[in-house]
Amino acid sequence: MEQKQYDLLDIVEMRKPHACQTNRWQIIRMGMDIKIKCLNCNHVVTLLRRDFDKKLKRVLVKHASNDITESTD
Repeated sequence: MEQKQYDLLDIVEMRKPHACQTNRWQIIRMGMDIKIKCLNCNHVVTLLRRDFDKKLKRVLVKHASNDITESTD
């Protein structure tokens, strides 16, 4: 099975919509478990990574990485 690619601050769609009838979540923490926040009602849910992988439908918006290199003058 193909490994789904997601990162911190990505906007994702889950298989089932939230009780507030929206299905847009932002990943706000990643580790052994993953914490996601509903973008409509700001409800926060923590899932084990294994459960998150099963419930994830697709990544809607990839977060642009902020690779800022400091220059010394």
